[in-house]
Amino acid sequence: MLIDGVFSGGGLKGFALVGAYQVLEEKGYRFHRVAGTSAGAILASFIAAGYSAKEIEKMLDEQDFQVLLDPRKTIIPLPLMKWFQLYWRLGLYQGNALENWFLEKLAAKDVYTFSDLPPGKLKLVASDLTNGKMIVLPDDLEGYGISAETFPIARALRMSCGIPFFFEPVRLKVGKGETIVVDGGVLSNFPMWIFNDEGGNTERPVLGLKLSRSQEEMPGHKIDNALDLFEALFSTMKNSHDERYISRKHERNIIFIPVDDYSATQFDMDQETKEGLMDAGRNSTIQFLKTW
Repeated sequence: MLIDGVFSGGGLKGFALVGAYQVLEEKGYRFHRVAGTSAGAILASFIAAGYSAKEIEKMLDEQDFQVLLDPRKTIIPLPLMKWFQLYWRLGLYQGNALENWFLEKLAAKDVYTFSDLPPGKLKLVASDLTNGKMIVLPDDLEGYGISAETFPIARALRMSCGIPFFFEPVRLKVGKGETIVVDGGVLSNFPMWIFNDEGGNTERPVLGLKLSRSQEEMPGHKIDNALDLFEALFSTMKNSHDERYISRKHERNIIFIPVDDYSATQFDMDQETKEGLMDAGRNSTIQFLKTW
């Protein structure tokens, strides 16, 4: 069955998305178009490039994710220096190693820019903080005076995955200035709307994979201190746009994968944790397909 797919963000929780993709592939579902934010953008890009579920699992299983964390070197090797770097560079890690990894994996399938894919095959979401708006890549690049066809997918992925304060934001050169771009999850962590036409219709069934419970099952935020307040603030900001769009009508086309107990930034994740996430994705998908 030919469908379109939308995948949510969630950092390293994205292993669960791969487990879900495995089951869908085994059941004969094929994605004509794919879209995603952050971790979902990575899976969408690999699917668009032609990777199978098994190939993606093998690739992730062999990767040491800690080598993708590349702090800037400082002359003064003091722990305090990283906070000065955070203040001036706006992130703890450069993100160059991450982008190079994307480039390497896509190049293995002879995919470099959006022109290497069929038109409309892949859409990624990022957040333009300079102008306070969402960016859909590659669609919105022309508005910045940038050629959409020649724009590197690895760079678009780096933009969509730029977790604020964790990775340095991408400084997109625009004319004589620059635009600060970060993780798409800031504005739309689950762009289930992305394949709708102006009338809200879609060309084919759209299946969403979301790394959370359904809204009805989500517990409320417990706020006892300033850190709790910040986490609740960011979570609300990240999800409010998408939750407003998702209705009962759309929920029936969404696989909710409960991975709340896992960390999105655990780059030293052990094999047991990876397998637990993969199983969560597989099990949620198997249950979903019984009634879809």
